[in-house]
Amino acid sequence: MGLSIHYSGKFNPKASLIEMIDEVTEIAKTYDWNYKIYETEFPQLGFDKEYSDKIYGIDFIPPESEPVFLCFLSNGRMSNSAHLKFFGNSSNTDYQKYLYMIATKTQHAGEQVHKLIIHILRYISKKYLQNFKMRDEGHYWETGDEKILEENFKLYNQLLDLVADTLQNLPQNSDENFDDYFDRLLKHINKNRKK
Repeated sequence: MGLSIHYSGKFNPKASLIEMIDEVTEIAKTYDWNYKIYETEFPQLGFDKEYSDKIYGIDFIPPESEPVFLCFLSNGRMSNSAHLKFFGNSSNTDYQKYLYMIATKTQHAGEQVHKLIIHILRYISKKYLQNFKMRDEGHYWETGDEKILEENFKLYNQLLDLVADTLQNLPQNSDENFDDYFDRLLKHINKNRKK
């Protein structure tokens, strides 16, 4: 739980993966962010219809943020190593769709880091990606409006505080099963959220 961005896309076969990795590495070094480089060249024959167990690209981690993944499978589609491990070999079609859904929580990183991540992804997506889709819970991607982003961060922070306070001050009763307790927690949170 927390304000996040959700994104997906495919690497542009006319672009250079190593060039993208070099650019993102320079950005990460400039901001003193941790980063990890994976495979730097896609298979010679181009993007496979099926994908291998290799990850291509780079991820970087701004302070207090989850990693931002600019990682791909051998079919060129965005993914990451955790998604490949958990969903890559699944025969369940409902699970397979998660293979290509990337999310990064920026809640604790703050508005300035969130904005910077959005600007980096906008730049990278235009230069290196195809069919890039972004859903920004802060609505900065869509609007570029810092006030909207600020309000959304404030809203998420208030909601997180309310949930933490409720969990701390509303313990489960000894005769209450978990489902009933959870229902009671949600009712309490919704009631107090409207105030």
